[in-house]
Amino acid sequence: MRSAPRLALCTLALIPCFALLSCNYRSQKDTYYLIAVNGKLPYWKTVQEGFKDAAAQYGITARVTGPETYDPQAEVTALQNAIAANPAGILISAANGPLLQPGINQAIAARIPVITIDSDSPFSSRLFFIGTNNVEAGRVGGRRLVSRLQGKGNVVFFSIPDQPNLEERLKGYKDILADNPGIKVAGYVNTGGEYNTALDNAMQYAARTGPAKVDAFVCLESEGGKAVAEALKRNHLTDRTLIAMDIDADTLALIKEGVIDSTVSQRPYTMGFLGLKMLDEAHHSHHGDFLPSYAVSFKSGFPVFIDTGSTLITQTNSNLYEHPIQELGQQ
Repeated sequence: MRSAPRLALCTLALIPCFALLSCNYRSQKDTYYLIAVNGKLPYWKTVQEGFKDAAAQYGITARVTGPETYDPQAEVTALQNAIAANPAGILISAANGPLLQPGINQAIAARIPVITIDSDSPFSSRLFFIGTNNVEAGRVGGRRLVSRLQGKGNVVFFSIPDQPNLEERLKGYKDILADNPGIKVAGYVNTGGEYNTALDNAMQYAARTGPAKVDAFVCLESEGGKAVAEALKRNHLTDRTLIAMDIDADTLALIKEGVIDSTVSQRPYTMGFLGLKMLDEAHHSHHGDFLPSYAVSFKSGFPVFIDTGSTLITQTNSNLYEHPIQELGQQ
């Protein structure tokens, strides 16, 4: 009769141990990959900080890979290498959605969760997309452009063709310009994500005079704004409107100086931070094969899109963002 109470006590003593084990299910052996192009840019450094901070909080392993320049084909190779490592999950920015689609589908078929951030591959089997509502971000910039030009003038866009998120931003601008026929598009520049390419083209457009004069420059990717600002400064032009994309210390300083009129800022840290956490949730909570498309499933456990938000930053509200940027740079 004495053995039964002792057994009960032992069983009760083990309950906290099992509870502890069940809560502490994460391990540094769980490895997650962040893959993107142009990894050298401050924007992607910020995404990486969010990704790594979330990994440190969870006690898991974060690996960052992908080309340092804009090279979608090299990103395909990075994705294949990540799949071969059989990670717990992959967070990827699709520089070219169709090009990366087969690799994303391959990972999903291998039961590796894949979430896209910043730039989507909507026809792939990725679980869902985390990023900016880029069409709306373009509309925000478009309304600012119309206001600054008072509905009349020539504008040049600096972008990277075929990159889904940038095409969506351009669509947003065009939505606004459709109702403002006095503003004409004078050209499109393919920067390839390179500062010098943007600078050289900006110098040429800045030199135009007469009816061909360019009144406004719009940059749809983060590196172009600073390059165009340099061209305007070299030519001592203070009567042109420059609308940039994203925010870092240099861009903020140029806004305060008045060279950049405004920028449409995203939340790259949040994309990396939330992306890692959502991957970890998918890895641990989902068992079995992933569906080829959760967007058409009425019983999907995943959203279609998580909008991390965007903000128009001008001289008027720039002081609000100075301290947060300094904090981010110290992490």
